[in-house]
Amino acid sequence: MAENKTPKSVKTTKTAKAPKTVKSPRSVKTTKTIKTTKPAEEVKTVKAPKIVKSARSVKTLKTTRTKPVESVKTVEVSKSTKVFDVDAYSPAQIASRIDAVATVKASYSSAQTFWMGVNAGVFIALGAQFATLVISDSTLHFGLTAIIAGIVFSLGLILVVVGGAELFTGNSLIVIGYIDKRVTTGEVLHNWSLSLIGNLVGSLILVYFMYQSHQWEFFNHMVGAKALLIANKKVNLSFEAAFARGVLCNAMVCLAVWLCFSARNVTDKIISLLFPVAGFIASGFEHCVANMYFIPMGLVLRKNPEVVAAANKMAGKSVNLTQLTWKGFFVNNQFPVMLGNILGGTILVGLAFWFVYLRPKITFSVNIKEDFKQGD
Repeated sequence: MAENKTPKSVKTTKTAKAPKTVKSPRSVKTTKTIKTTKPAEEVKTVKAPKIVKSARSVKTLKTTRTKPVESVKTVEVSKSTKVFDVDAYSPAQIASRIDAVATVKASYSSAQTFWMGVNAGVFIALGAQFATLVISDSTLHFGLTAIIAGIVFSLGLILVVVGGAELFTGNSLIVIGYIDKRVTTGEVLHNWSLSLIGNLVGSLILVYFMYQSHQWEFFNHMVGAKALLIANKKVNLSFEAAFARGVLCNAMVCLAVWLCFSARNVTDKIISLLFPVAGFIASGFEHCVANMYFIPMGLVLRKNPEVVAAANKMAGKSVNLTQLTWKGFFVNNQFPVMLGNILGGTILVGLAFWFVYLRPKITFSVNIKEDFKQGD
């Protein structure tokens, strides 16, 4: 556009030079001075800034469009960090959650508590038979065989926690709600008694079905022989040994449940249950509900001569089965183990964590009275 306008200014100068009749040269000079006045420059200067301004206005529009996009991104990041929280619950939060769950368990009706107890007995028995099957023909070192049995036995407590059931040993943690005065003594005894009876019924139901399945005949009756040896070993424990093993067992079971309450999803629950449960099984501790399957299964199989012969072969000697009776089941094992389970769950875990995280703060104020006033 500047090139088209400059030739027009040249034409105007030629028309100004054409009148030669003017005699006075000074007038021509004045016309030159008129030509040198800067009308064209003014036009150019006016048009050039317009182009510059239009270009600048476009740039400002671009910058204003890019800024809101960045602000939207920052808002989206802040929302995503608030929605997803993968951190486990703290121990203080775990104690509060168990305290609240204790009131829920205490509010269950008798039918709910009993049938959920039956479920728990079946679930623990499933884990027990699974462990018996896996280690029946193991030739590994004793420790490795024991840890494998513990890992597969974890199936039982996983089903209880994730599936939902009332396990007598795990319900020892209700004592937290009792000490915190959320649950009464009657509600605690109601839950414990019905869940315990339900656990026994569920375990015996699975004993019946496992016997009818003839699983104990696998590997030339080696599965049955292993079940018989496990049961016979448990009824031959002394009272002190059974009690001490019961204390340690339920302490680990309740710790497994405690860790489970720190989880935010099912995967975390399973992982938190795995090692405490595997630990108490591998250590040879005694769980009264698990023994409701192990010992009755041995009582049923002791009458089978093929299973007894396989057990003698597995043990390398003739096995003494005189203590493997229903009396031995209830007196030699269940009574001391149950007492130990209650003590380990309520005192070592429940009361200990309540004292640390939920006990009310106690303040002492001492007023000292002067015997003699100052100045006397």
